[in-house]
Amino acid sequence: MEFRSQRLSSRILHPARDFEAVETPVEVRWDPLTGYSARLVQGSSSLLAPPAFDLEAFAKETQTNCPFCGERIESATPKLPADISANGRIKRGRALLFPNLLTYTQYSAVAVYSPDLHYLPLQAMTPQLVADNLAAHVEYIKAVMRADGNAVWASINANHMLPSGSSLFHPHLQSSVDPLPSTFQQTLAAVPGDRFRAYLDSEQKTGERYIGSTGSIEWLASFAPMGFNEVRALIPGANSPGDLAEDRVEELGQGIATILNLYEDLGFQSFNMALYGAPPSNRDYMLNLRMVCRSNLQSPYRSDVTYFERLHWQAMVDTWPEELAEKARSKFAP
Repeated sequence: MEFRSQRLSSRILHPARDFEAVETPVEVRWDPLTGYSARLVQGSSSLLAPPAFDLEAFAKETQTNCPFCGERIESATPKLPADISANGRIKRGRALLFPNLLTYTQYSAVAVYSPDLHYLPLQAMTPQLVADNLAAHVEYIKAVMRADGNAVWASINANHMLPSGSSLFHPHLQSSVDPLPSTFQQTLAAVPGDRFRAYLDSEQKTGERYIGSTGSIEWLASFAPMGFNEVRALIPGANSPGDLAEDRVEELGQGIATILNLYEDLGFQSFNMALYGAPPSNRDYMLNLRMVCRSNLQSPYRSDVTYFERLHWQAMVDTWPEELAEKARSKFAP
């Protein structure tokens, strides 16, 4: 298993140092699974600004007309067809799932952590809140796959807060089930199963980016991240979210909540997440998850997505995966 990287050096005459020659390193890394490349850079200050915005006050401003809040959710959100759910919605614990009004895949659903949790900072994410939300999506995915044999590509995803791309403030997860894969699902599904296993074995042996295990799920920082503070989870023995039994959903919820609490400690409020499934027939595939931080709400706002990410398909980050793993390990320690 090759962990390929190449160090470059940029030389400038720096104005803050009386135009003295200064060399700054840039490291390019290639993901061992997909070949995706990322650039790790060093600057005089962080690329992403620390939180300086009253998120709780903004939550109150957005709550008045929120369709996901309180009893309003019953009249403002759609219902599932009877062949998917006889009750029209799926409820697990405090989580409530319903179809997405904006249909971007053949089957798309939204689940709020709770109609009463309009403001849910990352430090308040508990394993149970996350697991119940995941469980509602797993139930939905299983029901869709039973009803439609062509809908074989499933994923569970998160846009948390506006910087992540969410159109609504109220925290929620989304799932998609479709006969067609996303670009990255297709890329991951083409990775041989033995390569997933070799990658995990290599990361566990070196320990540089390996964070820990929650039992049957392995957590690590990405060698070539697609975004800031990217964490991966590898789930052996499963190839679709619909394969997850109750105990593994609980375990996954525990791990995700732990990382979200870490993101809060690092000074972030917004994140994206994707749990990438492959067709059930692809038994060699290893279900896997990615999580990344996004910019904080602030004025003036700076997006963390630049031309590098959007048009060159190459992340540019200033956080080293090895340092992230070191910070995360204590939270996964027994």
